[in-house]
Amino acid sequence: MSMINITLPDGSIRQYPKGTSSMEIATSISEGLARNVLSASVNGEVWDASRPIFSDASVKLFTWNDKEGKATYWHSSAHLMAEALEALYPGTKFGIGPAIDTGFYYDVDTGDKTLTPADLPKIEEKMLELAKNKSQYIRKEVSKDDAIRFFTEKKDEYKIELLQDLQDGQITFYSQGNFTDLCKGPHIPDTSSIKAVKLMNLAGAYWRGDEKRKQMTRIYAVTFPKAKELTEYLELLEEAKKRDHRKLGAELELFMFSEKVGQGLPIWLPKGTQLRERLQNFLRAEQEKQGYQMVVTPHIGSKSLYETSGHYAKYGADSFQPIHTPKEGEEFLLKPMNCPHHCEIYGHRPRSYRELPLRIGEFGTVYRYEQSGELHGLSRVRGFTQDDAHIFCTVDQVKGEFLKVLELTTMVIKKMGFENFTAQISLRDPDNPEKYIGSDENWNAAEKAIIEATSEVDLITTTELGEAAFYGPKLDFMIKDALGRSWQLGTIQVDYNLPERFGLEYIGADNQPHRPVMIHRAPFGSMERFISILIEHTAGKFPLWLTPDQYALLPISDKWIPYCEEIKQELAKHDIRGFIDERAESIGRKIRDTELKRVPYMLIIGDKEAENQSVSVRRQGEGDLGTMSVSEFVAHFTEKLSEV
Repeated sequence: MSMINITLPDGSIRQYPKGTSSMEIATSISEGLARNVLSASVNGEVWDASRPIFSDASVKLFTWNDKEGKATYWHSSAHLMAEALEALYPGTKFGIGPAIDTGFYYDVDTGDKTLTPADLPKIEEKMLELAKNKSQYIRKEVSKDDAIRFFTEKKDEYKIELLQDLQDGQITFYSQGNFTDLCKGPHIPDTSSIKAVKLMNLAGAYWRGDEKRKQMTRIYAVTFPKAKELTEYLELLEEAKKRDHRKLGAELELFMFSEKVGQGLPIWLPKGTQLRERLQNFLRAEQEKQGYQMVVTPHIGSKSLYETSGHYAKYGADSFQPIHTPKEGEEFLLKPMNCPHHCEIYGHRPRSYRELPLRIGEFGTVYRYEQSGELHGLSRVRGFTQDDAHIFCTVDQVKGEFLKVLELTTMVIKKMGFENFTAQISLRDPDNPEKYIGSDENWNAAEKAIIEATSEVDLITTTELGEAAFYGPKLDFMIKDALGRSWQLGTIQVDYNLPERFGLEYIGADNQPHRPVMIHRAPFGSMERFISILIEHTAGKFPLWLTPDQYALLPISDKWIPYCEEIKQELAKHDIRGFIDERAESIGRKIRDTELKRVPYMLIIGDKEAENQSVSVRRQGEGDLGTMSVSEFVAHFTEKLSEV
């Protein structure tokens, strides 16, 4: 019997008969493991666990605890939902049905039948009924002619159109129960592990994202192996609604949007501006300690600038259209990136190796045209400010500078209260070189620098192919918020290509010109998106040092407002921020409203407090702290501030 070598994640090598499946490998390790396997990575490609392996391979098994396992599970659930729809509404046609971070969706055309929310429970019930059949997901390679014939008989023009982009040898069908779909897979072994189903909502979706094409119905859904997990997920969604940064941003008067100003263009209100500026001042101070020099660049740039950088070729179609000036042939773009401007700053005069590393920082506002359907509060906007910086250094300095940026970024993340985070090493896709600019030599050097630097620090990392920027690999920080949701925040990128495209040089110790390396970094990412995440992570209860209003003075009677003014002036001397609630409301109402505004401290002033020159202190979420003199409150506040 011919044998193959299977390398497992721990480095061990086992021999199995040729044609062994990942599921059989799992069974040989543990029956319990085999019961939980959903799919497997075979030489870096995710396969069905039942698919036979015919040559030596590296194999990693995926369960529900792996994102690849969840993706397989949810994509298989999309097929189950399609089977249910076809059973309930014969003649339904299907577009695409991918897994997403929060479950899956399927774009469907139900003909004369218009799906409404009232139909969703019936579809859920049918899915659970079909899941109990324990139908296997069966993969079959199909010729293009046979595939077109199959979907022509079904009168499904959507699948026929998708087939036009495929060639013989690329086409596979997957079947389960009475449903067959065009799909490259992978899928879970069978439907029996799908125990809990919730169809979340319906939306419209133009076929292939083209507004000129037919609008299909997109059904969003989620499934789980246990009913308890679905219950917990729905509870999490309810909590997320309460923390929605759009809702809290309005309640706390942080930011607003105006249709007249334009979609996706946030307007920062006074309290939001204070929050934003404190974040910037904090990072600016840290950067100055590390030798960064701050700059300011224009909000627009000549189209030729972005042609030189490569941004126009890669992103021009998705950017705001060029601005034409009265001068014939002169075109400008709203700035989509800060880095080309910083390259011009570096190159505006000759540089010596003695000046390197040169660290240039900017809180630079950039503009990108997001589709209106993709805009979402502060987290997806058309104009946003990056805490951008670019470090120009020698090849020998890359690793050391990268480590310094890594230290700065992790410090920033922890200072903001995010303790649970990992870093994703994002490399280029070796199968799609046309997505990137620059030579293999430059890419190999840049990727090596990131991999070596991250290996020297105490940082949990994962590696993703195909997630690099078009000009270089990057390290993306993935944080988990208070609800356990993952977000991509800061990023660090190593770039050998833009210095080459801009012809940047420095004179080395050998008196010869050399090309610098460029490190891009943004610990916050964008101020808008970061603040949206911070609002939801803290539920609007920001760290004390960041809170726009750290206290509210609540006089029981108007006659104590002058005393409140004295206290406010005294607290201002200690840089403690707050306001006086002068409204003609009861003290109970003032306390409730102040709680809703997430103000950390309430200082209540009545006859007793005025007579004793004191304040009655109440802390958000803790209740009464007793009566203190103003100096005692300052000492208490300063102590709490130092704990942050």
